[in-house]
Amino acid sequence: MARALDPKLREQLAARLQYYREMGIYDFYRREGGAVPAAAEESSEEMARTRESKTVGVSPGGERLASPSIGVTALEEVAGPRDVAVELRAISEDIGECTRCRLSKGRKNIVFGTGNIHAELMFVGEGPGADEDEQGLPFVGRAGQLLNNMIAAMCLRREDVYIANVVKCRPPGNRTPERDECETCIPFLMRQIAAIRPKVIVALGATAAKNLLAINSPMSELRGHWYDFRVNINSQGRPDANGPAVKLAVTYHPAFLLRDPRQKKETWKDLQMVMKFLGLKPKTTGSN
Repeated sequence: MARALDPKLREQLAARLQYYREMGIYDFYRREGGAVPAAAEESSEEMARTRESKTVGVSPGGERLASPSIGVTALEEVAGPRDVAVELRAISEDIGECTRCRLSKGRKNIVFGTGNIHAELMFVGEGPGADEDEQGLPFVGRAGQLLNNMIAAMCLRREDVYIANVVKCRPPGNRTPERDECETCIPFLMRQIAAIRPKVIVALGATAAKNLLAINSPMSELRGHWYDFRVNINSQGRPDANGPAVKLAVTYHPAFLLRDPRQKKETWKDLQMVMKFLGLKPKTTGSN
C-alpha cells in the first residue's frame, strides 16, 4: 500500500510537477519498485537547486532524459488519474476550425470521432462521406449501417467501440484522400489512439491500413495478420518512445463490401480473429 504524503512533501512534489510541465515534459517513467526514493525528502531549497539538472520523460526533440529524484507514484498522486475526455477535448480544440489542407475548403463539419473513450476496440476508416459531413459523425450512412451490423455480429454495440477516420474532412466526391492530406491529419488520429489506448485497432480498408502501418501492400497481403502497432506520440502530440502498444488487424471497408458483398465472408474471418484475441464469443441461437 502506498504511504500517504504529508502536506509539505505533497506541496514540494506539486511544485516540481508544475516545473516539469512548464518545461513541456508530460511523460514520466516508473522507477523499479515504484517507491518514492529517500531523495524525495529533500528540502524545498535542495529541490530548487536540483531542478536544472534533474528532469524526466521525453524532451521535445525525443531524447530520453534523466530520472528525477522523485518516483512517478508520488507524482501520479499529485497529478491525479488520466482524464481521457479532457485529453480528447484538448485534441479537438487543437484541430479547431482546421484549414491545414485543401479538404477544409469543401467540408461542412469536421468529423472528429465517436464512441466509448475507454474502448478496447477501435475502428479506423478512410474519411467522412456525405452523410458524415452533414452530421459531423463517422460512419452514419449506408457504410455506417453495415459497420453497425459488423459490430453487432461481434457481440458488441456501437457504444462499446470507438470509431474515427484517417482524415477528418470529406474529400470532394468521396475520392481517396491524397498522401499530403493524410499526413496532415493523421497526427491527430495518433493522439486519439494515445488517449484512448485500445487493445485492438481494426483498419477498415487499404487507405487506413497503409497510413497506419506505412506499408504499401495490397489488401490480399495486409489482411489475416496481426501487426504490433506502437503510438510514438502522446495525447499532447509530444514524442513518446514508450507509447502504448496496440494490436492492429486489417479488413475491408464497409463501403467496399456494399459494392462487393462476396467479400463479407472474408471480412467475417478477420473479425473472428479480433474476437478471439479480445475473448468475445459469437451468440448462439437457442439450444437443442
